[in-house]
Amino acid sequence: MEMEDGRRVNHLPPGFRFCPTDEELVLHFLYPKSLRLPCYSNIIPELDLHRLHPWELDGKALMSGKRYFFFSQKMENWVLENGYWKQLEMEEPIFSGGSGKVGVKKLFEFYIGGAPFGMKTNWVMQEYHLCNWGSAFSSHYPKTKGIRKLDSNKWVLCKVEEHKGNAQSFNYSDEDGSELSCLDEMFLSLDDDLDDISSSHFL
Repeated sequence: MEMEDGRRVNHLPPGFRFCPTDEELVLHFLYPKSLRLPCYSNIIPELDLHRLHPWELDGKALMSGKRYFFFSQKMENWVLENGYWKQLEMEEPIFSGGSGKVGVKKLFEFYIGGAPFGMKTNWVMQEYHLCNWGSAFSSHYPKTKGIRKLDSNKWVLCKVEEHKGNAQSFNYSDEDGSELSCLDEMFLSLDDDLDDISSSHFL
């Protein structure tokens, strides 16, 4: 978000929370971003995931609670200067009512060091992808029919969070109290086998 003087603010005002569902993230943020539509997507910044370690997102990504939201260009690999994101072999489809599948959610863990022998941290990421340009989107944006989808495979939406404590300390519900999917529960329970690694030790 931008203030009147042009300064960018990536923290929501007190009392406000950014708690969209997976469907809302895809339909109302990722899709307009990919189609270059002037919409809510401009409150989420664009970041280069290759250049930023997860603990460097503060002040750059949109922060709500303990979660960071940002757009990034789709990556062929997830290697950074001091670590890498490792994708788990699990994906979850995202549906929009009776319109069918509109997106896919992928899960990543961040490791310090070089692959494949890095040390797992508490940082986890959900990455949202578009997967259907059919009726599910045209029903929400009828004026976009026939528009060339220039950025359809370019952008992803990322949600990053650092977990602390044991998995037993988590309540498997989202910040708005809604029930979580199986991948969301996995997202929250990754700390079960962690050694409570603190990223500050590696700065």
